[in-house]
Amino acid sequence: IKTDISNEESVNALFNFVSSKFGQLDILANNAGILADSTLKKLDSDSFDSVINVNLRGVYLCGRAAADIMIEQGSGGVILNASSVVAHHGNFGQTNYVASKAGVIGITKVWARELGKDGIRVNAVAPGFIQTNMTAGMPEKVVNMMGDKVPLKRWGQPEDVANAYTFLASDEASYITGAVLNVDGGVVV
Repeated sequence: IKTDISNEESVNALFNFVSSKFGQLDILANNAGILADSTLKKLDSDSFDSVINVNLRGVYLCGRAAADIMIEQGSGGVILNASSVVAHHGNFGQTNYVASKAGVIGITKVWARELGKDGIRVNAVAPGFIQTNMTAGMPEKVVNMMGDKVPLKRWGQPEDVANAYTFLASDEASYITGAVLNVDGGVVV
């Protein structure tokens, strides 16, 4: 379903559809994200706002809508939020992105406390350097430099992140909430 997750009406339409089509919601993976990198001196307000609106406001809007459904159905659920390892240590030229991903960690911890009584677990995954379409256009020099920072000496694959989501959504993680799982090859060690 095409959805603008930064728009409340669009998000509500999505979750109304999901609720009516499937009758319940067990897992939400808040995984949308954008970049608009720029140093502070060059970062304009529109670029700042667009990243915050998708990466943070979108998590809030989707999480709130999902939690409402999960609470109403009374059978608990799982909310998984995409953060980033840069939320832990910052990254040059990413004021907006780092702010959004650090905010996601904060939201995750608050929601874990608030929604636990309803049987809803809330966790975050913080990927490091992952080979995706988002990183495909990076110059080779930058790719090599970033790869050298990883103790496992390789970039991660999308499957590495998917496996973390799968675990956190599963019953094997039934006693894990409020956690941030770094999938980064040891970058933040």
